[in-house]
Amino acid sequence: MEGISLTVIGLGIIILGASYGISKIGQAAMEAMARQPEISSKIQTAMIVAAALIEGATLFAIVVTWLQG
Repeated sequence: MEGISLTVIGLGIIILGASYGISKIGQAAMEAMARQPEISSKIQTAMIVAAALIEGATLFAIVVTWLQG
C-alpha cells in the first residue's frame, strides 16, 4: 500500500515540475515578444520546441515512475 502512495506522490511532483517549467517558458516568451515583436515567430517556434522537450522528458519520467511503483 505504501508503494502506491509513493508512486502517486512521485507522479504529482513530476507533473508539478513540468507545468512549472512550461509556464516559465511561456512567461519568458511573452516578455520577449513584448520587447521585440518583430521576431515573435522565432520566439514562438523556440518556445514550442522547448515545451515539447519538457513534455517528452515528463512522459519518460512518468513511465519510469509508474514501472517502479
